[in-house]
Amino acid sequence: MNILIWLIIGAIAGWVGSLLWKGSGSGLLMNIILGIVGAIVGGWVFGLLGISANGTWGSFVTAVVGAFILLWLRSLLFHSTRR
Repeated sequence: MNILIWLIIGAIAGWVGSLLWKGSGSGLLMNIILGIVGAIVGGWVFGLLGISANGTWGSFVTAVVGAFILLWLRSLLFHSTRR
C-alpha cells in the first residue's frame, strides 16, 4: 500500500512542479518520475541547507521543490544547446 501512496504523491508533486515551471503538467508517467526523483533531489538539497521537512506535507513540499529543481536543470542543460 505504501508504494501506491508514493506513486500518488509523486504524481501530484511532479504535476505541481511542472505547473510551477511551465504552466502545465508533463503527463502521468513523467509526473510520477519527476515527483519521486524530485523527492530524492529535494531531500538532498534540504539536507545541505539544514532544513527538515517532516510528515506527509513536508515530504510533498520536498518532492515539489525537487521536481522544480530538476525541471530547472533540464532547461539549463537542453535549452542552452538549441539555436
